[in-house]
Amino acid sequence: MTERKALFDELGTLTTEERNKASMKIDASSLSEILQIINSEDKKVAFAVEVELPYIEKAVEMVVAAFKRGGRLFYVGAGTSGRIGVQDAVECPPTFGTPPELIHGIVAGGRPAMFKAQEGAEDREENGEGEIVAHGINENDVVCGIAASRRTPFVVGAVKKARSLGAKTIFVTTNPRSQFNLDVDVAICPEVGPEVIMGSTRMKSGTAQKMVLNMITTASMIRLGKIYENMMVDLQMTNKKLEERSKRIVMLITGVGYDEAERVLKEADGHVKTAVVMIRAKVDGGEARRRLLKADGFVRPAIEGDFGKQ
Repeated sequence: MTERKALFDELGTLTTEERNKASMKIDASSLSEILQIINSEDKKVAFAVEVELPYIEKAVEMVVAAFKRGGRLFYVGAGTSGRIGVQDAVECPPTFGTPPELIHGIVAGGRPAMFKAQEGAEDREENGEGEIVAHGINENDVVCGIAASRRTPFVVGAVKKARSLGAKTIFVTTNPRSQFNLDVDVAICPEVGPEVIMGSTRMKSGTAQKMVLNMITTASMIRLGKIYENMMVDLQMTNKKLEERSKRIVMLITGVGYDEAERVLKEADGHVKTAVVMIRAKVDGGEARRRLLKADGFVRPAIEGDFGKQ
């Protein structure tokens, strides 16, 4: 059997490559009917992700543990999957105040693939292996492969190499768990079913992948003290919008007015956590920073002065 014939046969076994019975006549449907079909299928995604929550929880625990020991999180994907990984990674620093080197997105074909499809970039396992080596991945890190089909060679090669180097591994696929046969620490398999347009995994599969990655990073950041109540208290004031959002967060948490929030933020060097602790605990900037240090960055115990609560 030739390699191409083997791939052809393998694609025929994937749920994401099946035809969707609900959209068989979508080409002859009215615009309203087309949108209703897509929307009805999209509604299934959140329920598919819900089934995988126990596995997502394991992944979050793994990522938090890695961050605490100085490790990093790497997303690896091709095409849509790779772009979703990069998007989640690059949004963490402004949202949570994390260093850019903490969470990385690796996409087959490199930077050009973010803006234009790089045909063939995903077809060789050794390309994925090379990326793992180039990024110096080691036993402290976590590598999360993302591939709707599970079979993408670039992703498979990267995950295998990472595991051989002692890194923890996660894999996100939208095909059934019963078909998953890779050796990883945690597999996350939201089964979204056939796409509205056969094989167009930028649709339900892409939505499910984005939901899962959002959960992994957001829950990890909550467990690391990056959130107070339900607000981003470690965001970076890197543009006018984030400056104003920072002031609004301080105002909502503390009840002070706009001018006072602006003044305290300046005194806190733009650090929302410090400003909040200063106001709520009625302390100066130095004491607020000391409390946050003792509380491992968690705002609530820093305010209350109870450093055993984080």
